[in-house]
Amino acid sequence: MADEASPGCEHGEFLAMESRSWLGRCFRWCPTSLPQLAAAETKVLQYVKSRLERFYVPISNGRLIWTLKVRSKKPDTLPIVMIHGFAAAAGFFFLNFDALAEHRAVYAFDILGFGRSSRHEFSTKPDVAEEEFVESIEEWRKGVGLEKFILMGTSFGGFLAASYAIKHPERVKHLILADPWGFPERTEQAAKELRDQTPFWRRIIVPLLSHFNLLAPVRFAGLLGPRLLRSARPDIRTKFAAGFEDNTVIDYLYHCIVQPPSAETAFSTIRQSEGVEWAKNPMLPRLTRLHPDVPITFIYGADSWIDSRTGKQAATLRKDSYVDIIHIQNAGHHMYAEQHGEFNRELVRVCENADKQLNGLLLKTLS
Repeated sequence: MADEASPGCEHGEFLAMESRSWLGRCFRWCPTSLPQLAAAETKVLQYVKSRLERFYVPISNGRLIWTLKVRSKKPDTLPIVMIHGFAAAAGFFFLNFDALAEHRAVYAFDILGFGRSSRHEFSTKPDVAEEEFVESIEEWRKGVGLEKFILMGTSFGGFLAASYAIKHPERVKHLILADPWGFPERTEQAAKELRDQTPFWRRIIVPLLSHFNLLAPVRFAGLLGPRLLRSARPDIRTKFAAGFEDNTVIDYLYHCIVQPPSAETAFSTIRQSEGVEWAKNPMLPRLTRLHPDVPITFIYGADSWIDSRTGKQAATLRKDSYVDIIHIQNAGHHMYAEQHGEFNRELVRVCENADKQLNGLLLKTLS
């Protein structure tokens, strides 16, 4: 069940931004629009049985963050905030919402520049662009009125979640990193290992895409874009088949990724030019700056291309802090969908431990 705030001026703001963008003018031939994106999201969220609210949260400079909130019957537990990955949106967590809402309130939002959130012109400096993402999350937090919460990020969302926790540790009671992108430092050995397990076609295409925004080919395809995406990514149907066996999810993905580029461009600024796997400023060495009282749980898909060794390396770097590592079997990078049952069970368990830890600290403070 979903309640959606009236779009009103928010759509007007988006359309004004798009009309100012030469990319918006060039790619109007793509069979998409903001109402179509909203309709595609609504269709995906029909899977959710819990009471789901959908609304915009205004932040500075007239920008808006599109937000999903699932209420819980247990108001005394820590809420969980979920941050999606590159080119995705909050609705892709539809297989996880109901299981989590049994125990706590759930918040998810479209990262600034992705999905239905405002398109922002990010800095071309990697550290500044990252800071803009983090500050937009903090402004969003203030807007929804959260004080303390569990923070979970997947893929690029994991990178941003860690960056946020480093700067605002007083807000994050447990940091959950699900197959986080951008953690290890690039070495020749790591690059060779990745090349050895990368399909030949990907070795050719990825370097070519380094000169463009990563999602540009789908936009260039114009009217053929939906068919191209369905042909190129049939795995999306398979990964989310527990919710929809047709093209519902992949069509939602299409309408997400053909909007005018914004966060996509910022991601290109933050990642290394040699490939999409590494960040210019890797997150792993920076975990030493995370407050030692912030626990971390890494969750990896056992068959993912993400290097799970970074979890063990993080435990070594934070030897006096809590670091746990979980592997989801028979799952790749999108484990929250591929093995959503097991992923949800592990997530619920980790969150319940965070509740106990917080309650223990409160009792200790009161005694």
